[in-house]
Amino acid sequence: MTDQMRTNPRSHFPMLLAFLFMVLVVSSLGGAVTATSVDDWYRELAKPPFNPPDWLFGPVWTVLYLAIGVAGWRLWRVLGWAQGRGVLALWGLQLVMNLCWSVIFFGLQATGAALVWISLLFLVLLACIRKFGEVDRWAAWLFVPYALWVAFAMVLNGAIWWLN
Repeated sequence: MTDQMRTNPRSHFPMLLAFLFMVLVVSSLGGAVTATSVDDWYRELAKPPFNPPDWLFGPVWTVLYLAIGVAGWRLWRVLGWAQGRGVLALWGLQLVMNLCWSVIFFGLQATGAALVWISLLFLVLLACIRKFGEVDRWAAWLFVPYALWVAFAMVLNGAIWWLN
């Protein structure tokens, strides 16, 4: 962390809002895609006994998306745009991949392709945790619950693919 960041943290609040807004846009798009089939196609799928109740997904993703936004902001605070280009691109990649999973699973209703995609997303999240940890430990730790949830979602996706 630079001296400027320590002495004037208020100047970074608008950028925190910008990172949270980016995450809000992606989560809203993902939610819109999910809503197209969650009440009919998804409800009719055979699901494993460990499938969480539908009401749980919203609160979990809300907390995770907040953590994703804060992690991106922390990375930016430490590195800035120029120095942080690679790490911030990785942050953006995972966000786009997250959205694409919703499109593949719910929009295209392609559970097998979604399983492959979420497996790749999980690997990207592991890379994020490793790379973010080199820059800011908190940013890395903020991604751990996200990676764990995606690992669970990957198992759930695999079970749904297998059962259907």
